[in-house]
Amino acid sequence: MLLDTLRGVALSSIKNRAIQQPFSHVNLKSYLVTRQKLIDRALDRYLPKANRKPATLHRAMRYSLFAGGKRLRPILCLAAAEACRGRIDDALPLACALECIHTYSLVHDDLPSMDNDDFRRGCPTCHKVFGEGIAVLAGDALLTIAFEIVSHAKPSRRYDMSTLLREIAVAAGSQKLIAGQVADLEAEGKNVKRRELQFIHENKTAAILRSSVRLGAMSANADARKLSAITRFGQRLGLAFQIIDDILDVTQTSEILGKSAGKDVAAKKATYPAVIGLEKSRAEAKRLTREAHNALSIFSNRDAEALHALANYLLEREY
Repeated sequence: MLLDTLRGVALSSIKNRAIQQPFSHVNLKSYLVTRQKLIDRALDRYLPKANRKPATLHRAMRYSLFAGGKRLRPILCLAAAEACRGRIDDALPLACALECIHTYSLVHDDLPSMDNDDFRRGCPTCHKVFGEGIAVLAGDALLTIAFEIVSHAKPSRRYDMSTLLREIAVAAGSQKLIAGQVADLEAEGKNVKRRELQFIHENKTAAILRSSVRLGAMSANADARKLSAITRFGQRLGLAFQIIDDILDVTQTSEILGKSAGKDVAAKKATYPAVIGLEKSRAEAKRLTREAHNALSIFSNRDAEALHALANYLLEREY
């Protein structure tokens, strides 16, 4: 009943949040489809084939990785490289590594001992298809292969291989992604303050998004000023992204989301709507998106137009 009420209130206004950028002429639908295909082809090359021993493990890895993800993190990586006038091919291994880390985190998040979800990206979750043990190992393997994929990247003059590896390792490690996951679990059912909620979101979600654009900039040999601007963009965008996720969990259906809706409320998760309410959550997401746009002011409109368009897309999305 609560979820139905929230959906009714929210759906009437959810499309009115866009921050207009008059200089953006990106055909975003075409851009996303083209980039998704490029990333999927590269991921297919990097991953072991499904019949390679142990075949069950490799099938599970591929099942989760190719289950229809939007590829937002790798797309942001490529767009950041473009903003810094880099080459897509130089950023592509880093983009693929990020998608492997993201997918591993979803496989483990869905496990019965974590969020216990039956669906992801509109399909049965990995542990439902392959069993819990194989799902754990498939997640482990996706995380591990990410670093192998990074080794295929071409370091730039300012950023050597150790810098690239450190960036992705820290973002996925115990002080960022995993820290956020731990804090998220420990906050369930508790009266969480806004500062604690921000810690969860900054680490569980924003850290990988931030590193996505940073790695794209690094692949393009961005100078310190551009890297700093891209970093601010990624941090603001990452927080806005998770706030919208929180909102969608209580305003959309499972069919639209491709995963179980309403689980945050049922599990008494720490979310922005739960802590500050829906309207203030929308306002916060819009404010953060505006700050993300402002962070790109040092770039020409043409160079950064894809990043601007993606920021609006993430704010307006319905799943």
